[in-house]
Amino acid sequence: MSCASRGASKPLAALALALTLAGAGLARASDPEPAQEKPQAQSAPAAPQATDEACRKRAIEAVQRRYEGIRDLRARFVQTTSGASVGARAPVQSTSRGVVVVAKPSRMRWTYEAPEASVVVSDGKTLWIYDPGFGEVQRMAVGDGFLSGAALQFLLGRGEMEREFEVRLISCGAEAVELELTPREPTSYEKLRLLADPRSGNVSRTRITDLLGNVAEVAFSEIEVNLGPSADVFRFEPPAGVRVIDVAPTAP
Repeated sequence: MSCASRGASKPLAALALALTLAGAGLARASDPEPAQEKPQAQSAPAAPQATDEACRKRAIEAVQRRYEGIRDLRARFVQTTSGASVGARAPVQSTSRGVVVVAKPSRMRWTYEAPEASVVVSDGKTLWIYDPGFGEVQRMAVGDGFLSGAALQFLLGRGEMEREFEVRLISCGAEAVELELTPREPTSYEKLRLLADPRSGNVSRTRITDLLGNVAEVAFSEIEVNLGPSADVFRFEPPAGVRVIDVAPTAP
């Protein structure tokens, strides 16, 4: 397997986290939950469509509000990637884990620890994908490939969910709401799903599907926000003897 194909799922997962930070604002594990509102006097139940729309709007507002208070994020992650089905063959699934740091605008560092060491780094201008086992590193410009359209706007810290995406309600509950985000402009991924707390805007899971049907689901733990990471965290220098492959832009 080539370095290019082996690293393909990593930008997909990186996009999932970037959109989580920018469009979903994960919170500290110790953040208190918002106070419960006192129940209101019961009235006639609204039509289901009206109830669903109210739930969707509340969730969007909570997620957007949380995003606006987030500058950076550090967390442990577990990433599950499923390749697209080909004919009768079942999709191949893989799981990896490690530590990630993301900061507005456009900076991130994924350090994969298991099952194999690798790293994905962006300083806001250049994205690097390094797999030591292959002795190769991929280099691409931020804005190319998966970092395009609405994703780039979020990474730059300018994202507004309803302006950048069509937002559809998948499910609505008191503790969790699932939203499906479809980019309004052409890009290199098809859709993103977020599972969020409708009160706080905190996100517990992201799931992104690219145009080929590959899926990356990312779960986070030990989350910390607004730590002010050093710029050095987002720099990458290819080790001596490592071959650098420049990846051309891909059309959405």
